Amino acid sequence: MKGLSFNFLSEYFPLFIEGLLWTLLIALLAVIFGVILGSILCFMKKSKFIILRAIANIYIEIVRGTPVLLQVYIVYFGLTAFGIRLGAFTSAIIALSVNSAAYVAEIIRSGIEAVDSGQMEAARSLGMTSKMAMFNIILPQAIKNILPAIGNEFVAVIKESSMASVIGVAEIMYASKIVTGATYRSMEPLMIAAIFYFILTFTLGRLMGYLERRLKASDSR
Repeated sequence: MKGLSFNFLSEYFPLFIEGLLWTLLIALLAVIFGVILGSILCFMKKSKFIILRAIANIYIEIVRGTPVLLQVYIVYFGLTAFGIRLGAFTSAIIALSVNSAAYVAEIIRSGIEAVDSGQMEAARSLGMTSKMAMFNIILPQAIKNILPAIGNEFVAVIKESSMASVIGVAEIMYASKIVTGATYRSMEPLMIAAIFYFILTFTLGRLMGYLERRLKASDSR
């Protein structure tokens, strides 16, 4: 029986580093676009217009109710039925952004609703419009509630980015597959991939915890 051997690292470690960089880039772009789309969905969901609320609710329920892998396949393979052919990297960004947006919309909504409703009433009594009150009074306070949750979403997207490997995006899991194919070893490359993911998520988790403590400390002053 073969024992574990990591001799391949001397040759393939740069491949994992490249995969790490691609993973971070995919996650960062997906969260940025997810926050933009999620903000739009949040305000659609809170709109007075029933059609906008219905569209936002349907979108959020469908996206949250289907697997990320399926969404990646739909963007990469399914859109070809409509004559739309996208590259693997672009497809991964779109699919993960679409998925993240559904969760970010709920994060932003809950952050806004956590602000005392009396704040809006007080702002309106001072002559502010609802829009002015939302952007000048409510949102600045809601951001403190939202930021830690957005950080957690970033951690979640880092793990979900592994789905991009199935369409050939050269992130961490794809690097693991390449090494397995070249060395005929399956466990060791997977262990290295797991270590990379753990380092990423653990580090970001600690950073988010630190940020959350700082925000709580500023509230208590």
